[in-house]
Amino acid sequence: MEVPERYPAALAGVETAARDGAPVEVLGCEPAPEETLLAVHEGRYLDLLRDLSGSGGGVLDPDTAVGPGSWEAALLAAGAAVEAAEAALSGEPAFALVRPPGHHAGRGRAMGFCLINNAAVAAAHARSLGARRVAILDWDVHHGNGTQDIFYAAGDVLYLSVHRGGLFYPGTGQPEEVGEGPGRGLTVNVPLSAGSGEREYAAAFGEVLLPVLGEFAPELVIVSAGYDAHVSDPLGGMRLEAESFGRFAAAVSSLARAVSGTSPAFVLEGGYDLKALTACVAATIRGAGEAEASRFPAGGARSPAGPARRALAPFWESLKGG
Repeated sequence: MEVPERYPAALAGVETAARDGAPVEVLGCEPAPEETLLAVHEGRYLDLLRDLSGSGGGVLDPDTAVGPGSWEAALLAAGAAVEAAEAALSGEPAFALVRPPGHHAGRGRAMGFCLINNAAVAAAHARSLGARRVAILDWDVHHGNGTQDIFYAAGDVLYLSVHRGGLFYPGTGQPEEVGEGPGRGLTVNVPLSAGSGEREYAAAFGEVLLPVLGEFAPELVIVSAGYDAHVSDPLGGMRLEAESFGRFAAAVSSLARAVSGTSPAFVLEGGYDLKALTACVAATIRGAGEAEASRFPAGGARSPAGPARRALAPFWESLKGG
């Protein structure tokens, strides 16, 4: 499912957004420097990736393979995420259109098509530039277990994920997973049932994700932008449309501007229906540029966001009393 054709499909989304009037500039990137990668990944793991790719490739887990050019591609993907973070900190919205994705990669392991955790590398880079609080919002249909693990005990990185729950890959991301040590309360998980659509996602955004983001007041928001919750995706089993992601992007962008005067840095994760990927990237770019964001109504007494609110209420004033 993680195929080379995903990249031109994503680029086609940029072209669509430009035709629709969105101001777009396509830029190249440099490979991420090793010292930035070492802030997130173990040195021996990076050596393994480099050596395995250099020797012709191999298999790291049942879903994740390395080929002769994988190391160079992974460095460029991480580099694009770093440059997107720098642009966002300056107030310019940016989208790192990259493959392979990254949010399953942990400090010392590959998983789920992911080699280097691009969003985590971008967050670490932002902290090295002086950002005191960084948030990573992950709307890929799969829980970003690698990103969660990397920052689970960090006191200055907020990780938020809305994803398909239950017996679904990778099997993590329960509401009770809230972080540990200095990071307790800074891991936010809103699992949703299979077949969820924008009503359920709106409850997640309106009742948990946006209130916590606003209270945390990050100096940078990084979005792990996966599109496998689209109704056409062969893996996700959810019912979002492309314009749903545009509304999510508009809401996150509006909040980022309000709390810090910055823009989000979007980093491509999953999304395996090529036509849907094109449409979702275009909608995200359009949404990020909107002046006003949609409001997400509460989901009511039986809201799918209820378990997450209850698990996180001890840590966030914005989640108490509802």
